[in-house]
Amino acid sequence: MKMENVLLINRDISWLAFNDRVLQEANDPSVPLLDRLKFLGIVSSNRDEFFRVRVASIKRLSRLGKRGEEILGENPTRLLEQIQKLILNQQNCFDESYLQLLSELEQHGIFILNEKQLTTEQGVYVKQYFQEKVQPALVPILLDNVRQFPYLRDKSIYFLVVMKRKNNKSRHALVEIPTDVVSRFLVLPTDNKYVILLDDIIRYCLDDLFFNFEYDQINAYTIKMTRDAELDIEQDVTKSLVKKVAESVKRRKKGQPTRLVYDEAIPDSELKYILKKINLGKEGQPIAGSRYHNFVDFIKFPSLAKADLRYKPLVQLSHPDLKPRTSVLKVIRKKDILLSFPYQSYHHIIDLLREASIDPKVKSIQITLYRLGNNSNVVNTLINAIKNGKQVTAVVELQARFDEEANIRWANKLHEEGAKIIYGVPGLKLHSKLFLITRTEQGKDVLYGHVGTGNFNEDTAKLYCDHSLLTADKRITDELLRLFQFYNDNYKTGAYKNILVAPFFMRKRFVHLINKEIENAKAGKKAWMFLKLNSLTDPELIKKLYEAGQAGVKIRIIVRSICSLVPGVKGLSENIEAISIVDKFLEHARIFVFAGDGDPKYFLSSGDWMVRNIDYRSEVGVPILNTDLQKQLMDILDIQWSDNTKSRIINMNQDNSYSIRNSKYKVRSQDAIYQYLKKLNSTD
Repeated sequence: MKMENVLLINRDISWLAFNDRVLQEANDPSVPLLDRLKFLGIVSSNRDEFFRVRVASIKRLSRLGKRGEEILGENPTRLLEQIQKLILNQQNCFDESYLQLLSELEQHGIFILNEKQLTTEQGVYVKQYFQEKVQPALVPILLDNVRQFPYLRDKSIYFLVVMKRKNNKSRHALVEIPTDVVSRFLVLPTDNKYVILLDDIIRYCLDDLFFNFEYDQINAYTIKMTRDAELDIEQDVTKSLVKKVAESVKRRKKGQPTRLVYDEAIPDSELKYILKKINLGKEGQPIAGSRYHNFVDFIKFPSLAKADLRYKPLVQLSHPDLKPRTSVLKVIRKKDILLSFPYQSYHHIIDLLREASIDPKVKSIQITLYRLGNNSNVVNTLINAIKNGKQVTAVVELQARFDEEANIRWANKLHEEGAKIIYGVPGLKLHSKLFLITRTEQGKDVLYGHVGTGNFNEDTAKLYCDHSLLTADKRITDELLRLFQFYNDNYKTGAYKNILVAPFFMRKRFVHLINKEIENAKAGKKAWMFLKLNSLTDPELIKKLYEAGQAGVKIRIIVRSICSLVPGVKGLSENIEAISIVDKFLEHARIFVFAGDGDPKYFLSSGDWMVRNIDYRSEVGVPILNTDLQKQLMDILDIQWSDNTKSRIINMNQDNSYSIRNSKYKVRSQDAIYQYLKKLNSTD
């Protein structure tokens, strides 16, 4: 099978199918109503990032002509047309979902009012709120006489205000809706039942804003620009990487337009006016939408004292071996610990770092930092360690998309406190989730390590399903030390027998493991694989999976978002099954299990099976060597595979049909995993 003949679904088309799965959650009547509204916000946020990153990249390739087609593997212009068609269809479904949710909210006594639905009493309250809170944040710009059209910021929403006279003369103004300083939602003081959007507060008070102009009619139409979010980092050798990234982030804010979304109610004459003023160009895509944009704000829609309309908050579990007033280091010295988030508390990670920061025998802490919490307790523990005389080394990835500024800020803070800062590895994006603690015990250095699938971010650890391995096993920690030495000097990549290290050895090791399963299948031995990841797009590894399936290897795949592999194709992949689970928590873990002829090999990894992860990033996979932890991981995978409530079947049609296996019993895997881990606590 030649590589160019490998059956692959385009990654961007597959991603849009994933966003459809998120939209399914907004339409699922079993999901609490206010959480369904939140899922609409997630769909909107996902789509914005898709245009900022993926559509922007395809447009860049389209400018390269045939070279762009060679890089992409297909015609960029035709792909953009296909994406546009799917996006418009998704937008229509989105708008229908919103209207349905409005109707259901009203059945529960919750009303989202527009400016025309306010009572006199509500109108007085809104006017007062506008004058005190909103108007000071507004900066209207008259458009008709300006030489250069004002710059439209990415991720912001604007009103095109049209003031009309009976003689058909019009004035135009631009008003940015200040959601960065004023809440998008105002709960009106009537039993927490009535809500009005900031957009409609401004609409209601347009006369107050433009009272000094003569007009017979005034209207406001929402517009929103999405821009290219790719960083263009200069090659100026006289500048530090920090300065280059900081300058590039500033330029990103003025990136090329990739999409203009507008209120479909806008008159054609006014749409032509704004398109001419903006000079969107051939590459900008005008898309008709509803009167409201930036639904990402609906993720924070007010609760309205309606606890029954949201998922019950998860009471996080403690790990059975990490009891209060127990030394985490002492526990890890005796046995490996597997943590599963968000079901188990992230405080165990903070407790370990805090303990290391004050332990007199701890000499140093080395850590990789990719995305951190807003008020990072991880950083606070590192600063505490420095103040207690520990040597702290932080390997910081400055190019973590959309977190560049935050990472520069955290790196500067750590540097000011005395940490050694390493800004990643030249030519590689650092994505590994590691820390290594060195402690002196009986005159010798003893290492304690962490390898995980998720970031050191206590905020996302409450929402993302991830795993962390805590270990003092020398087979692993010695190799982690070798890897940190590579991060420090970049010259010696090192040799790694146990951990999987990208970009140097990970691909080779995975191909070797797949080949072993192929050999076992051909020899009539048990041969299977169980893979869980976020995205599967790497053509070489997909080819190997097809080859394995054809050899008789049974393959199960749980993939959250992009899946370019096509399962269930006769003569190619009938031995491969794939599902996707989208539920209240974000499935983020990467787990790889290979049958190994009766000696299964288990791995956790920071990276997906994508070319970027395996060939252009520093990723780390760790073997799970403890048999109890292996069983725990397989139990979790089996629970997820049996999900018949929130799992969808991945197939060529990408129709996101729900899996109905084991339909006699209802299995919702995220709830079942929580109960499974809770039972481990009670058993202990």
